[in-house]
Amino acid sequence: METTGTRIGAYAPDFEIPGVDEKVHHMFRYLETHRAIAVVFMCNHCPYVKLYIERLKQLQLEFADAGFSVIGINSNDVNQFPEDNFDNMKIFAIQNKLNFPYLWDSTQDVARSFGAMKTPHVFLVNADGVLCYSGSIDDNPNDPNAVTKPYLRDAIGHILMGESITPTATEPVGCSVKWR
Repeated sequence: METTGTRIGAYAPDFEIPGVDEKVHHMFRYLETHRAIAVVFMCNHCPYVKLYIERLKQLQLEFADAGFSVIGINSNDVNQFPEDNFDNMKIFAIQNKLNFPYLWDSTQDVARSFGAMKTPHVFLVNADGVLCYSGSIDDNPNDPNAVTKPYLRDAIGHILMGESITPTATEPVGCSVKWR
C-alpha cells in the first residue's frame, strides 16, 4: 500500500476525527494549547502496542504539565482485525486506563497523510505544527528497563526546551498498519 507521508520539517497533516470519548478531535485545536504533540498510530490487538502502552502513559504524565500530549490513532482495517473496531477501542481505553485521547481513523486518510507504517509509529509535532520526529518510541520494545535510547522522551524534551532533535527519524518497530 502506498502512503503519501509527511517529511520531517514539513507541516503535519490536520485531521478531524472521533475519539473514544465520543468527541471530535481536531489536530490544530491541540496546537492552540500544546507545545508538543506525539501522534501515535496504534491499535488494540498489536503486541508491540501492548508492550509500549504503559510507557506512552508515563510520557503523558511526565510531560503533560509542560504542554505535551500523546494522541493515539487507530487506522487499522476492521474487516481484517475486528478486534480493532471502534467499540473495542472504547474497551481498550478503559481496560488500559488511557490518559490520552484515542481516536478512530476509519478512512485511513490520517495514517496515509502522516505516512504511518507500523503500530506503534510516532510522529512528534511542535507547537508550530511542524513534524520534528518520526519513528520508534525507544530502542527496546521488550524491556523498558533495558532502554538505552529513549528516542521519543529525548525528542519531547528537546522540543520543550527549544532545542533541535537528533535523530529526527528512526525505524518504527511493530506490526504493520492493516490497510484495506
